[in-house]
Amino acid sequence: MPYGYHGRILHVSLTDQTWTVEEPDSRFYRKYLGGSAMGAYYLLKNTPAHADPLGPENTLSLMLSVITGAPFSGQSRVAATAKSPYSGLVAESTAGGFWPAQLKFAGFDGIVLRGRAQSPVYLWVHDGEVELRDATHLSGQFTADVEDAIRDELGDQRVQVLQCGPAAEAGVRFGALINNANRANGRKGLGTVMASKNLRAVAVRGRDRPEIADAEAARALARWGADHLEESGVAGMHHLGTASATVTQSRSGGLPTRNWSSGSFEGVETIGGQWMADTIGKGMDTCYACVVRCKPVVEVAEGAFAVDPRYGGPEYETIATFGSYCGVSDIAAVARANQLCNMYGMDTISCGATIAWAMDCYEHGLLSSEDTGGLDLRFGNADAMVTMVELIGRREGLGRLLGEGSAMAARELGVGQELVVAVKNQELPAHMPQVKRGLGLLYVVDPRGADHTVCEHDTSYMGFPDRMAELDLLDAVPGNVLDDEKVRFSVYSQRLISCVDSLCMCKFCFGPAWQLYGPSQMVEAVRCVTGWNVSLWELMKVGERQLNLLRAFNAREGVGSERDVVPEKLFVPLQGGATDGVALTQDEMVHAVARYYEMVGWDSDGRPTRAKLQELALGWLADELGL
Repeated sequence: MPYGYHGRILHVSLTDQTWTVEEPDSRFYRKYLGGSAMGAYYLLKNTPAHADPLGPENTLSLMLSVITGAPFSGQSRVAATAKSPYSGLVAESTAGGFWPAQLKFAGFDGIVLRGRAQSPVYLWVHDGEVELRDATHLSGQFTADVEDAIRDELGDQRVQVLQCGPAAEAGVRFGALINNANRANGRKGLGTVMASKNLRAVAVRGRDRPEIADAEAARALARWGADHLEESGVAGMHHLGTASATVTQSRSGGLPTRNWSSGSFEGVETIGGQWMADTIGKGMDTCYACVVRCKPVVEVAEGAFAVDPRYGGPEYETIATFGSYCGVSDIAAVARANQLCNMYGMDTISCGATIAWAMDCYEHGLLSSEDTGGLDLRFGNADAMVTMVELIGRREGLGRLLGEGSAMAARELGVGQELVVAVKNQELPAHMPQVKRGLGLLYVVDPRGADHTVCEHDTSYMGFPDRMAELDLLDAVPGNVLDDEKVRFSVYSQRLISCVDSLCMCKFCFGPAWQLYGPSQMVEAVRCVTGWNVSLWELMKVGERQLNLLRAFNAREGVGSERDVVPEKLFVPLQGGATDGVALTQDEMVHAVARYYEMVGWDSDGRPTRAKLQELALGWLADELGL
């Protein structure tokens, strides 16, 4: 019998309203572990090349891992994978909460969704049973209302609901998947994929907890985490969430401001984590079995920027994109924008960054008040920013165009391309390559587009030498350096984080630097749950396998290095603050990209080679690609 997982993957054909259960053997689980790697596997196996991302042939998978539901911090996450309607390339995003653990307890390790229902439905998975139910009455409803309606209909308030929102139903390209009304698989339009399948939600509930190989070792790992929380690098998140980084980022010149024109924001104090906690904070929420409690909850009782605590509170990325990106220094306005994104089901990063782009265009005279419907869309106008979020969610006025994202909007308008800060159409998150150059390299080469969660950040190399040594990273270089050693650091930390995504682990709890648990404890977690005598080397190979699966999907679409492009604006010197005058250079990025390809075993066009795929036991994929 397997430990930690069920050995059951649910396959649902929405077109036929039928389902089957696949029971892969233990070798399959050990090879892919779950999460992102397993999702990429099913995407490649089930979605034909050049399929329409919003057509029935696209495959949407919701994958757990072999450790999901175990009794220690950082294991209740789900990885969603599909072809992105935002980039036309591979899409993968993870989210936490209680939904992942409940799916595991419902008797499955993942769900593969194909086809398109004739009319809106939701999937009900409970204690090994599966139903498709009518969801016509849920269409156009906000996420919390849908969650309440499904729980009332099923007669169980502990049912967990993962859903797309009304924005995705209306066709917003960066529609998110939302669970618990405030946790998001946010990026790359995965909610829009779900909506295209006429699937409004997946509701889960169960009581079947897989047996753990060494329950006492798992409990010991949990106790160690609780005992060492306050002395770990996540202690600040325990009190303020990721918002704790906002003021520090600005002081170091690493907080994107006014659409990436500066790295420092003069209004940062009134959108920082401590200010938020002191003014509108209601406490901290958590995910299943986690002691970190890093999820802020806020409330604004009345006024134009009223906020219901049901929708949580803004994280650092959201504070930056609706705050400093847009020149807005009102934390209530930022929190209201965050709530609207959770209500409508939209990615806060792409939404806020696209509005910042539009503000930049407005300031440069590329958009007029006629284009904006009379909105004075200048940097710093909190009312206009919040109004635009709602217009995007409803796809009204200029919001219809901005719901396509900044890159597509610029192409459609024929203006503002030089102001777009995106890779593979995906807007950059709020960590600046000018300060963290290795991260900037991975913004460019990662198959999913710009993503701050795909590797360890540059600043950690010098700060955590003992844990870095576990990855054979011994020659630390500063964050603003992009030499061959920094490329090596990016490659190795990316492989570890790729495995974290395949294990559906939280990157605040498991990682190679400041996280609660280090690499050796990551190995220990897998061993005590599954009983497998895994090594760090084996886990790193899973991470490498995941990355090559994702990149191979893009290669099958005919895409390689031509999409690995640095946004023009990053070559423009920043203005003000600690990074005044700082910019990336073409030469350093061209060299780093070429060196990265060489180190990971890809050809000069950025495509995996047959030799690399064979070395990763992915010969079947090399055959499919015709290598």
